[in-house]
Order: sequence, then structure tokens, then C-alpha cells
Amino acid sequence: MATDEVKPIPEEPITHEESGGLSRFQVEKYPARELPYDTQSICPECFLTDDEVKVIDATLYEEDGKVMYKKTCEQHGEFIDVYWGDADMFREASKWWYKSVGLDNPRTETVKGCPEDCGQCPEHKSHTALALLDVTNRCNLRCPICFAVAAEGGTVYEPTPEEVLEMMRNLRSNKPVPAPALQFAGGEPTVSKHLPQYVKWAKELGFRHVQIASNAIRIGKSKAYFQELRNAGLSTVYMQFDGVTPGPYLEARGTDLLPVKKQAIQNAREIGMESLVLVPTVVRGINEDQVGDIIEYAVENRDVIRCVNFQPVSITGRIDHAARTEMRITIPDVIHLIEEQTGGKIPADAWYPVPAMMPVGRALGLMKDTPQLELSTHFACGMSTFIYINEDGTYEPITNLIDVSKFLVLLADIANLFAEEKRGASKRAKAKLAAGARHIKRKGIIKDLLSAFLNRGDYESLAKFMRRIIMVGLMHFQDPYNLDLERIQHCDVNYSAPDGRIIPFCTMNTIHRSRVEEKFSQPLDEWRSRHKPSQVEEDSISKPYNE
Repeated sequence: MATDEVKPIPEEPITHEESGGLSRFQVEKYPARELPYDTQSICPECFLTDDEVKVIDATLYEEDGKVMYKKTCEQHGEFIDVYWGDADMFREASKWWYKSVGLDNPRTETVKGCPEDCGQCPEHKSHTALALLDVTNRCNLRCPICFAVAAEGGTVYEPTPEEVLEMMRNLRSNKPVPAPALQFAGGEPTVSKHLPQYVKWAKELGFRHVQIASNAIRIGKSKAYFQELRNAGLSTVYMQFDGVTPGPYLEARGTDLLPVKKQAIQNAREIGMESLVLVPTVVRGINEDQVGDIIEYAVENRDVIRCVNFQPVSITGRIDHAARTEMRITIPDVIHLIEEQTGGKIPADAWYPVPAMMPVGRALGLMKDTPQLELSTHFACGMSTFIYINEDGTYEPITNLIDVSKFLVLLADIANLFAEEKRGASKRAKAKLAAGARHIKRKGIIKDLLSAFLNRGDYESLAKFMRRIIMVGLMHFQDPYNLDLERIQHCDVNYSAPDGRIIPFCTMNTIHRSRVEEKFSQPLDEWRSRHKPSQVEEDSISKPYNE
């Protein structure tokens, strides 16, 4: 398909007037949560044994300082799991949960209810912040831990280039906010010979940020290939990185990948790719003792590493309770480990839930008069903080520099000046921002920090400041045991499927992945004859990496 057929979507920015008027964009919080309270989940055994999605009631309650999760199936009995390892932190996080404007053009109807109607249905309450698109289920690894169960089953799920392009167009057609960021995933996306073309198309369609989720084998082995992706418009590599010693890779990935990871980082440095994200899957008993060392490694390589995003393991498949308890680790558990292993340099009180940042997107959008990306997940989905790196290489939490809580409240107030159509909103907003300098404790950074907003919400004006910043995040994806339908309905990390659906991350990987892949897969031999695989593609099937 010729690239000259690829045009931006939408051709012109969507305005607030076209999106229902300014009043719709008033900033509002959900009430803070008190334990216990009820939600809904599914029976893991009904699903894992019979592929039946049976919705059952669930209760979150406090026990021994933790948030526990209890649900009962009439057929399979009671299931209890830890939901969050710190009840006080849970209550505090719930105070920063904002309502979003959601999606104006859902792709499915309400028929069976959540989570069967995923696609997104009218019940969904967030728009897509990060879109994912699986370009293949093939992989050049066979990891013991893999939520996608990649490269197994004797069939190949691999949308055609035409299908991939339509899936991207579908994401950019979201209203009122076209998906701003796209991550190509799999499987392992770099084993698709079409990936550079897909990256180029994504940029032409208007995705501001294009990344790949990769084990980094191919970009570590071939600097020329890495350069090809960068030339196509690749913004970021979301790189699997489980530790700074061989042990975690041998246990979680089946082979020592550390040397090739280090080479990928060096290759990034040499080609000028300055936006790597380290993505450790944290498993109790395997690598939870290395979270501090991973952050230190990121600081040492801060010229190319912008973020560390820890992912507590999602436990899929049939597994007995003892093993699940041994492996399970929650967001607060990792936060406390980070505090301990960094000697208190990143304290537990420096973290905020992902939706706390919603007023940033809302304020930027109202200042630019076009709805912008809003981070609007459930408060229990993820937490993040930023560390500021000083001239001597030491680092400290962003909360040492800025009163984050007051600054977020300030941005919510500014957003409401516009949403409530206050007279002179623009001038009053700039005045508030100038007065907001009092919330910045380190005065030397005032100019860099505030200019992004004073200059009509210009992201680029933050570049100098952000070069001294590394984001540290935590995102805990769900599995059949801890699935919470309330979290699902607020998911803003969504997969594009070939049938036009846009599916929340956790229901895709817990429920819908096998169904989507079964519907659109083809037998291996048929794929070979139609696709005529390259050597890299063939090796991903018959010769996985093992060094």
C-alpha cells in the first residue's frame, strides 16, 4: 500500500465546541474511597476451566494493614487475594481520582455487560491514552512469564499491512481525543518485516508518540535496524529489563539477556535515540531485590533512559493458591522496596496515582482549545513519581523541588476558569500560574517549568527541564484472580483489534486475546505460503534466541 494514501486523522484539531462545549470539561473528582466496599469481578475457575465469563460480586476490605479482595462463586467457592499491600496508601491514592470525558464514539453496544462487551462499549469511562497494536504473535523468545502467551499454538496471528493501517486509523478516529500515542507490540514486534513501515504510517496519521514494546534482541544485535526504526519516526523503545544481573533473566526469560540489553542501550546512544523506557516485570522471589539497582542503572544511563516502569507480575493460567501467594506483589509493596533499596531517596510519600495527572491534560487542552490526552485510569491501576538528577549525578524526588499536591490543585483551578467560561480566563490563568511559583521550592527551575503552560501549553518548552528528570512508574495489570470491573471501565491503555474493537488492556490479556487471535489466526503453513517470511521471521518460529 502506497504511503501517499496515508493522511492525518483528524485533518484539523477537534475543538471544545465540537466536543460538547466547555462546561463538559470542568474538573471533578470521584469521592475518596472508604473500606470496605463492593465491586464486581469474574470467577477465575469458571473462566480458566470452561472459558465462561461469570460475573460475581467482590469485596475490598482491610486486613492487617492491607487491602484484600474476596469473591465467591457458587460453583467454585471463595477466592481471596491481596489487592493492595498498603491500605493507608490506597485511601490516600483514592483522593486523586478524577472523572474523565470518556469516549464519544464507542465501538460496541451494551449487550452482555462488562467485561463481555469490550470494544469499547458505552459504559467505558475513559478515552485511550496509550494504544497498543499487536503486529504479530510470533516472538524470538519463549519466556516462562508472558501475558500474551506468544509464539505458541501452531497458528500465526498477524494482521496484514492493510489491516494494521485500518486499525491505526480507527484509533485516530477516537473522539474527542484521537489516540495520541501508539505502541506496537506482540509477540515481539521487531520480528515483523513491516515494522518500519508501520512506524512511518503511524507518524503520518498523527500519532505524536510512537513506540515499540520489545525484548531488545534485534535492536541490540543490529544497530543498522535500530537506525532504520528511528529514521521511520520511532519515538521510544519500551524495553523489557528485569534486572542488572543474569539471574532474573534466566528465571523469567529462560536465557541471560543482560548483555544484549546493554548493547541495545549502547546502540541507542550511538544513533541518538534518547528515549528508552526500562520495563521490569517484578516477581516476588525472582527480582524484587533489584528494584533499587534498576533505578540506579537508569540514572547511570540517563542520557538515553527517560523512565523506569515497573510491572508487578500478572498471574495468568491455572495456579494453586500457595504459588500465587508466593509470586504476588502489589504496587505498594514495590514502592516500599524502592524506598528501602534507595536508602530513602525515593520515599513512599513521593508517589501519586496515575489519574492525579489528569488536570495537567485538562488544563493544557483548555489552553489550546482542543481536548488533550487525559490520564484517567482507576487510582489503583498505577502510581508514579519523578526523580530530579543534580549536576553531580545524585538524585532526589520531584517532591523536594515542587509541592506537587498544590500544583495539581492549581492546574485544576486553571482548567475550571476555562470550563466555566470565566471572564478573562486566559489572563487569569497566566496570573495564577505566575503566582503558582510559590509552590516551586527550587527557584532556579521556575522558568523552565512554567513556560510550558504560559506558552499556550507548549510541551516542547519543558524539554530542558525534562532532560534532568527520570520518571519512575508502576502499573499492575490484572489477571483472573484480582480482576476488578470498576478498574476495567476506567482503563486508558487499549488494544486495537482487526474487527474494529478497541479493548482495555486487562480484559484483552485476561479474556479477549485468545478469542481475537483464534478469529484472525491462520495455520503456520498457510501463513508461510502467503507471507513468504524473511529469515528473521522464520527464526522467530523455529529458532528462538538462546545465548
